[in-house]
Amino acid sequence: MCGIIGYSGPLDARKILLDGLAGLEYRGYDSAGIGLCMEDSSICVAKTVGKVKALREYCDASVRGTAHSGIGHTRWATHGGVTQANAHPHRAGRVTLIHNGIIENYHELTKKYHLEDKLVSQTDSEVAAWVLDSLYDGDPLEAIRQLMGLLEGSYGFCILFDDQPGSVYAIRSVSPLVAAYTRSGAMIASDLTALIPYTNQYFVVPEGKIVRLTPYKVHVYDAVEGFPKVYPEIMTVNWNMDAAMKNGYPHYMMKEIHEQPEAMKNTILPRITRGLPDFSDDGIPDQLFSDCSQIHIVACGTAMHAGMVARALMEPILRIPVTVTIASEFRYEEPLIDEKTLVMIISQSGETIDTLAALRLAHEYGSPVLSIVNVKGSTIARESDYVFYTHAGPEIAVASTKAYSVQLAALYMILCRMALVRGKFTDKEAMDFLTDLLDAIPAMENMLAQKEQIRQIVSHIIQSPDAFFIGRGLDYAFSLEGALKLKEISYIHAEAYAAGELKHGTIALISEQVPVIAIATQQHVFSKSISNIREVKARGAFVILLTKESSVVDENLADIRIRIPDLDDRFAVFPIAVALQFIAYYASLGKNLDVDQPRNLAKSVTVE
Repeated sequence: MCGIIGYSGPLDARKILLDGLAGLEYRGYDSAGIGLCMEDSSICVAKTVGKVKALREYCDASVRGTAHSGIGHTRWATHGGVTQANAHPHRAGRVTLIHNGIIENYHELTKKYHLEDKLVSQTDSEVAAWVLDSLYDGDPLEAIRQLMGLLEGSYGFCILFDDQPGSVYAIRSVSPLVAAYTRSGAMIASDLTALIPYTNQYFVVPEGKIVRLTPYKVHVYDAVEGFPKVYPEIMTVNWNMDAAMKNGYPHYMMKEIHEQPEAMKNTILPRITRGLPDFSDDGIPDQLFSDCSQIHIVACGTAMHAGMVARALMEPILRIPVTVTIASEFRYEEPLIDEKTLVMIISQSGETIDTLAALRLAHEYGSPVLSIVNVKGSTIARESDYVFYTHAGPEIAVASTKAYSVQLAALYMILCRMALVRGKFTDKEAMDFLTDLLDAIPAMENMLAQKEQIRQIVSHIIQSPDAFFIGRGLDYAFSLEGALKLKEISYIHAEAYAAGELKHGTIALISEQVPVIAIATQQHVFSKSISNIREVKARGAFVILLTKESSVVDENLADIRIRIPDLDDRFAVFPIAVALQFIAYYASLGKNLDVDQPRNLAKSVTVE
């Protein structure tokens, strides 16, 4: 969640970069740095541990001379600790580079390009810098194009080349970048907050393109042979700070859908030590998991659906009862819980009133409470015995997206640690489980790349007043969240049903062209799910089928098929979630509704 900025123009680059970093500091404050192209064309790098204020003081004392172009970075540490060596920019031969994101194959690239003796940091970003230097033969566009073909993961880069004074190059994949040409020069940043002081017009850097900033122009090139120029759509900021925080996306929901892979990494990676789940920094003791005789998950809405997925996973592995209860019901029940019950509370905001009341009731029964919360210092976090913080950052859209993904990630990690502690997983099994969890992140990125394909199918949904989601086992748990998303922002009546229950009443609602979104990813019930899909298709339903890439089904089984990457059945929820979020988003957009602020709903429910 780093902040990056680049500038080329007639003004003092140092001041513009430092001011921009101050506005981006919420994205990271472990360390900060700038790289300046000085008047004599030399590159000056200044970086410090700590906040931008410390960097500003360091530059005032140590940096001499004038610069009119450069790059700046404020870091939230992922790869490598908080040290000056790990701070950005990274200098590698003729390349100076800053990075937002995570390069997943940096180990492989280190070996391929024999970089072991060159690296001075522990970061994946420095590896990318050295690879780019290895590829560079005087043509920046060609070297960057080759680099893009080698990288796996997410990135937003700003790059200086020693022999290209006055030029700043940039690329992105998933990680946000917005750029603008202003009267003050050309600028690029990870967030509009850095551009707003200079202009109200900008463009979102397209993925797969290369941007070059010069003092009087912003050039965008397609990363194909010949590097033809591209002319992105220029957008206008309405000067509302809320809108300015959308990072160039048209809606908060779209932004937050795209932020899910990074949010997942930020939640998972800091809690892995030597390949195993490690909650020591969270202060969550293993005794909490070893001593309980049952688990009771309490939550509302999307968070409750995350709990439903967890229950379907936990019971077969842990072999103890797992119950999921809606918080508004739990608070008025006499629940069967005691001091041997682990109560897990899930709330994005940490302020949901029904969930808070459930927490207090659990304490009355003597049950230890572990909460999964996104907001530090929230009421639920303060009143819980233990807290597992998700690192999703602020979520503004009412329809929760990235909060759902990181809540699931938290639950998966808790399951893994609990299975390890209780002897249900060996170390090897726990490591494999976490590897599969991390593999779900690129699977989500794959689905992000399919958004235009998904956009095309919603025309078949928005004309109908009803839609149905069906699935078996985990697929049914996934369906619950898909139906909620569609109904809350598109106002289409949508319901999720266990596919095997169709013949017990629900199939009476299936008629010609009624949309049915069918999910079939679980191998042990796959043939049964296919039979249920045939039943609704035979009655005229318009079927949108979500399956794994390798699943073999008859071509006439569904009207539209969305393929998710092949991965372990237990982790299919992550790419499925992205697909279902896009379906809801584009349905709302297609009906010209307010995507981020649907009627009658608020983000945090703090009244009963």
